[in-house]
Amino acid sequence: MTHPPGFLRYFSDLSLAAQNLYGQKTRTLLTALGIIFGVGAVIGMLAIGAGARDESLRFIEQLGVRNVLIESRPATSDGELQQRRRSSPGLKDRDVRIMEANLDSLNLVSARNSLHPARVLPKPSRELPELYGVRPSYAQIHNWKLEEGAFFTDADDKSSAAVCLLGETAKVGLFGYGPAVGKFVKINDTWVRVTGVLSSLINSGSQNLAGAARDVNNIVYIPLNTFQYRFWDVGGGLKDELDGVDIQLKTGADSVQAAKVVIAILNSTHHNTQDFTVTIPAELLAEQQRSQLIFTYVMVAIAAISLLVGGIGIMNIVLATVLERTREIGIRRAIGARRGDIVRQFLMESVLISVGGGALGIAFGYFLSWFIARAADWKTIVTTSSIVIAFGVSVAVGVVFGIYPAMKASRIDPIEALRYE
Repeated sequence: MTHPPGFLRYFSDLSLAAQNLYGQKTRTLLTALGIIFGVGAVIGMLAIGAGARDESLRFIEQLGVRNVLIESRPATSDGELQQRRRSSPGLKDRDVRIMEANLDSLNLVSARNSLHPARVLPKPSRELPELYGVRPSYAQIHNWKLEEGAFFTDADDKSSAAVCLLGETAKVGLFGYGPAVGKFVKINDTWVRVTGVLSSLINSGSQNLAGAARDVNNIVYIPLNTFQYRFWDVGGGLKDELDGVDIQLKTGADSVQAAKVVIAILNSTHHNTQDFTVTIPAELLAEQQRSQLIFTYVMVAIAAISLLVGGIGIMNIVLATVLERTREIGIRRAIGARRGDIVRQFLMESVLISVGGGALGIAFGYFLSWFIARAADWKTIVTTSSIVIAFGVSVAVGVVFGIYPAMKASRIDPIEALRYE
């Protein structure tokens, strides 16, 4: 066979390169630091981007990609409220009935109201939970999942039953980590029985993208009729009859077109008073994906500068090595080494530095993503693609920045090299 001598030659060069690098351990490590930090930074930045993207996707899924969310805008003063009421009655059950009659793509709908209770028993170990009144369809609209128990039903809503669902934080604050189903909670002056506990929801500002950020898990949900007939919001004078309306569209419906119909209906019933907002999670998803892509590109570009600096370091150190080993190059050329052999020898050294640095950089990237997740409480996800990209670029850097010093070494005149001291 003719191939083994070639392979043996490569193995011989690899062994020689490893010996030369090992002989200068400190210099080799310092040279590889740029690659190590560069690869680690790229993996870490991509892990942050992947984690943020996953959180965004989960939050949008929680809102519902087939949903259209209508939010009332509370007045900031009595004067503003009076001015609004001259033209608009505010968000009311009448709006819900009109949308049900005129929105062909509507699948499910739930009006929503809320208040901040004055007192709750058992006394929560943290801040008081909010009280939300919603229709049973609200659970399907937002794809709720239960930790224990069951959702309240249409029958509970029609009969204004004194039942409730607890968010995860509300349940822990009221009853600790034990079972809660079947227990009772007194909200203001009304006792309600717990029928279920929700799985943890993702906090991303307000649950419905309006108003100040709140813990979406620190909420007690009751049937809307129960809310309307058993509770009175003493501090809600500046609010509309409803806080919001959540709509789920039929499969395949165009959410943008549906939102335009909803806006047209509300503009008609509110006489073009801008006392409401309409959010389309599908559009929000597209916008967040675009922003996330730009963010990822910028972060990776910044991190890639470290790889570039590492490549320059490799080229610099190999050039210095060529100068130090000029006499060795002359001897090798004198005993029959060709230019290609010299190129291969020095290129092997730069590639070994980049490969070793890339391998250590992967470990550093895992540590960096773990540290960021712990220190900043951000979700990070190290993906296989980020490791392949970062390691592949580090190897490419070693080849690209090692070619020039290797070519320079191969062009040294053997006679001059033998005279070099």
